[in-house]
Amino acid sequence: MIKFDEAHASEFLRAAFDAARTAANISRGYYSGNFEVATKADMTPVTQADLECEQAIRRTILERFPEHGFYGEETGRTQEDAEYQWLVDPIDGTKGFIRQYPFFSTQIALMRDREIILGVSCGTMMDELAWAEKGQGAWLNGRRLAVSTVGDPDRAAVSTGNLKSLAKSDGWSRLAAIVASADRIRGYGDFYHYHLLAAGKIEAVIESDVNILDIAALSIIVIEAGGEFTDLNGKAVDLDTRSVLAANSRLYDSYLQKLRGFVH
Repeated sequence: MIKFDEAHASEFLRAAFDAARTAANISRGYYSGNFEVATKADMTPVTQADLECEQAIRRTILERFPEHGFYGEETGRTQEDAEYQWLVDPIDGTKGFIRQYPFFSTQIALMRDREIILGVSCGTMMDELAWAEKGQGAWLNGRRLAVSTVGDPDRAAVSTGNLKSLAKSDGWSRLAAIVASADRIRGYGDFYHYHLLAAGKIEAVIESDVNILDIAALSIIVIEAGGEFTDLNGKAVDLDTRSVLAANSRLYDSYLQKLRGFVH
């Protein structure tokens, strides 16, 4: 696990890092495949690792902040009216984790009065730890992040993910216009393409079929790195977000013009 400067971290960030460290140790231990897989009511898989990671994160955070709310992928919500709400996906990318893809991550965000103010994104097997706090910038493995300054769509690298609902809608033809003009199209997926965007290595991420726990932490990381992060209609991220348009500030408006009107 990457170290960070705890002397200059808020109490919230220290708690998030401790929780991420603990979860990383658990998920790393299960990565070889020695775990059981069950199917949830929504037909998505869940493993022992998901459950143990979330329990550990929840315990670490609520022992320090018992008055805070907690919204976890596996254990649901507590204290929904609390001023502070922690949003947690213990293993984002469980399907990949089951098949031993290294692109899974732990996502931990903190929301105050429905505004995301902190995010930690831990790509355990790729040794990437990104974080951000409102007004404090974004960081990856101790290095400050900044989105790229590429403003020409013909030079842009664009990454896509989870496009099922987009493929079934008018948005598919709108996406085609972006694909046709881009210099490079990839599908890095999950946490990884947001880390690349925040680091200035690609210019945009377009996704549908997400939920807030997938992207809460990543949204503030991209924004604090100087980027834009909304749904495909230009709406700010909230608990109901189901799609993403994230890009550097020079290209965001042109992409939004092409994609706006997508109904999720």
